[in-house]
Amino acid sequence: MANMTVIATTAIPDHVRGALSRWLTEPMPGLYVGTLSARVRDELWNVVTASVADGAAVLIFSDTSEQRFAMRTAGQRRREPVDFDGLALVAFNPAEILDNRTATP
Repeated sequence: MANMTVIATTAIPDHVRGALSRWLTEPMPGLYVGTLSARVRDELWNVVTASVADGAAVLIFSDTSEQRFAMRTAGQRRREPVDFDGLALVAFNPAEILDNRTATP
């Protein structure tokens, strides 16, 4: 069964953008939305994670969890998903928070 899938990317190679745009609609740069089977979604995510390099990506898709969606990330991001008693919450990367506190203006 096909489910709603959203992939948001930053600084990924053109060939990955091409692969994503074959299966999903790109309503704005780096944001891909569509309805995919789990197999196609996982194959596309494997392509993204294998070539994310210095970029970043997040995958959000329909799931049977309490929130009705699941989240995966790849690359370096300011925010990271955290499982809190079965709920997916988003936390700031602790290293970056410390860097911002010790930076001088």
